[in-house]
Formats: sequence, structure tokens, C-alpha cells
Amino acid sequence: MKQVNAILGTALIVSAATLSVLSYSAGAADLPKSTQKIIAKLKLPPALLKGLEEEAKMPAKMLAAAKKEKGRLKIGGTWDSDQFSKLIAPFKERFPFIDVRYARATRHDRVIKPLIAYQNGRIINDIISGVGAKFVLFRNLNAIENLSSVPNWKNVPKGMKHPKGLWIGQRLRYWCMSYNTDRVKKAELPKTWDDLITDKRWHNKKIGLGNRPNLWLIGLWGTKGRKWATQYARDLLHVVNPQLRKEGMNALIGLTVAGEFDAALPSAAYRTGQMIQKGAPVGWHCPEPVPLSISEMVVMRGSKRKNSALMFINWFLSKEGQISQFASNLAPPVHRDLQTKEFLTFPDQIVGKKIAFRDPEVLESDLPKLLRVWDPLWFSGRGMKLVTVDSTITRLKRGARYVVFKVKGKSHTVKVSGSRTEVSVKGKEAGRKQLKVGMKCKFTYPGDKEEAKRINCK
Repeated sequence: MKQVNAILGTALIVSAATLSVLSYSAGAADLPKSTQKIIAKLKLPPALLKGLEEEAKMPAKMLAAAKKEKGRLKIGGTWDSDQFSKLIAPFKERFPFIDVRYARATRHDRVIKPLIAYQNGRIINDIISGVGAKFVLFRNLNAIENLSSVPNWKNVPKGMKHPKGLWIGQRLRYWCMSYNTDRVKKAELPKTWDDLITDKRWHNKKIGLGNRPNLWLIGLWGTKGRKWATQYARDLLHVVNPQLRKEGMNALIGLTVAGEFDAALPSAAYRTGQMIQKGAPVGWHCPEPVPLSISEMVVMRGSKRKNSALMFINWFLSKEGQISQFASNLAPPVHRDLQTKEFLTFPDQIVGKKIAFRDPEVLESDLPKLLRVWDPLWFSGRGMKLVTVDSTITRLKRGARYVVFKVKGKSHTVKVSGSRTEVSVKGKEAGRKQLKVGMKCKFTYPGDKEEAKRINCK
């Protein structure tokens, strides 16, 4: 944590004026055309580009082995499809013999399905990004490759990669507030998270709150402590009285733009920046400390395209790969030399502020504790109570998106989300398609016709 804060605290204040006196040694004409276009568009200081060509080179043995591999390199992630197309362009120019197939998917399709397939001896994705709290399942199954051997592993600071090489940071994510610039004055924005509670300007439905404490509150839990975070959750839901929304976090930014509420929480900086580029009346603000998380990326062990996958990882960790990602979606890089203000959509909201870093390893132990506090508050705020009942599945609808069972003689139906509902069968992580009529299960849910939190079946 201290290492991450130290890096962010020092690297972000480096001035572009100082950097620009250095020269970029690689000849621009030798770079892929897509890279040349990115550099011309971003107008980056020359020193930030130093070593770009060298980092994009691959070890000879890895390159030769990749050329012998057959089939498509399959990547499942959280980039939008058009963003990934822009991101991958320089890689395709450099290594046209690698056929890349990308799919943006829900947590279930991106993470759970590959885990289930691996347990059955199959690999359906070679590279997976955004594994989150499910990383521990990959680790326990010995399902992921060690990435520390790729040359550009050294480019990523400690805290932004797994200490034993099992994941690398895909991108940094700062999670704070988006706000409607037509409805909110800058002077009204809270300086600290406590100000959001004490300032009545934000009370009574002025904030659209998403059910994602794992994105922002978990970082504050680690920085300010369990006691503070527990009380904060209570005050936020009971005192501030926000609108409790079911939509995804990107949709909440859109609703903020539409004036549904004055601000949305949590909102990613890069996603808000994308809306600003489209001319939307929206801004992004971060009370201190700034919640920061890292999206993790892994390579599946046993992949027949192992060397192609490692080449992608090595390229992605290069300056070219990191700059290409930033150009495609404004995601801040994990490369140690690129953690500067040039790669922050809202540097004034981050530079110089204390960072609340969420280590992916912490999710395994601390997230369940946070959810035990958060979930009852969330559902009580919607006039519901989270309950657990034992029953038998009597009917499945729409591919198990809806599950029917009986409670005291009456039929209850729950929605089963592919990304939010935890499903297990015989003690193992499962997908909703593994649910069958006649299974005896424990259903944890807030009421009939609502989304289930957990379904644990025998």
C-alpha cells in the first residue's frame, strides 16, 4: 500500500516541461502506423516514449514458438469491443500471424464459465481480464500461468501485479462521483467523503447510488478502517437517503447526464471522460481519499496458445501497449513510467490526494465482511429484508434466468444474474445453466420476483 501511494504520489507530479527536454530515440517511421497515429493524436512528451520500440520486441524463443501455435488466441475481458479493436491494432501490425478473437462478457461468461470448463479439462479463453474476487478460485485450482518471466513484467510496480506472478494489472480504476455540471456547482462538491454525509445539499435522492461497494467502499474500508466504513455505510443509506439504483455503473453516468439525479456513485474516471468527449454535461469529482482499484488479467494454464498469450501480455505491458489502451478508452496505465498526469482524465482530482488502494488479494477476506454490513442496509433501504430459505427448484425459465420454488406453499420466483448472483452446486462455483429442476437449494434473496443474492444447491 505504501509502495503504491509512494509511486503515485511522486510520479504524478513530474512536469511535462522537464520531461520534454529529453529525446525519443526510436525512429517514428519504424513504428506501426496505428502507433504513429496514436502518438500524433496524444502529443505526448518525447521522454515518455523513450524505449517504446525496445519494449515491443519479443524474446526470440517465444516468437518462434508462437509462430508454430495453431488456432485463435481467445481473450475475454471488460473492454468494449470497439475499444479493444483500437487497442489491439499495433499488436496486429507487429504480429499478424496471431489471430486474436476477443469477446466482452459478463462476469459469469468471462470468469465463471472458464473456471467450470477448466475443471472439466477444457480451456475456452486463453486470457481473461477482470477476474476480481474470483482470483482465489483460479489460484486454488492452479489454473493460471506464471507471468513473471515476460521481459516487461519489470515495468509494473509492486502492488500492481501478483507477487508470485499470477496476475498483472490491466488498468488502474479510480472510483468516485460523476455529476451533472448543469445542476451542480464546483463549490458544492464535497472535499472529503465525510462531507458527503454532513452536507445536506446531497441528501434526499440527490445521488444515484449503485449496489457496488466492492468498487469504492472496500478501498476506504482498508484505508480508514472497518469501524469507519461500517458507520459510513449506515449514514450514507439512512441519513443521505440516495436513490438506490439497479442499473449498471455506466448507465448511472448516463442517468446523471439526463438529470435523473445530481450525481452518481460510484463512477469510473475513464468512463466519465468518455461521456465528456461526446459533449455530455458531466464532470467527475473525488472526495479524499481517492479509491483506486486494479483490474487483474491472467493467462490460463495449459493453453495451446501459451506463447501467443505471453506475447500479448508482454506487449500489453510495454509502453506501446499501455499507451494504446489509454488512447482507446482513457484507462490509466500500470506501466511505472506512465503514471503521470498526461494519462489521467482528471489529474486535478487525483494528483496530490491520498489514495485508498484496493489490493485484489484483500477482496478474498475483507469483501465478505463489507457485504455483511452493506447488504442488509441496501435491501432495508428498498423496504426489503434479505432472507435465506431451503426449498426445491420447481421450474426454470429463460435458461435459468428465473428460478421458481415454493415457500410455505406459495411459488416464489427469483432472477438469477450472470454477474451478481453467486451460484454453487455441491459446494463448487457454478453457472445458472447448471441449475436443474428438483435440486434442493438454499436461496438468499430479498423477496418474490427480486434478484437472488446467492443460490447454493446440493
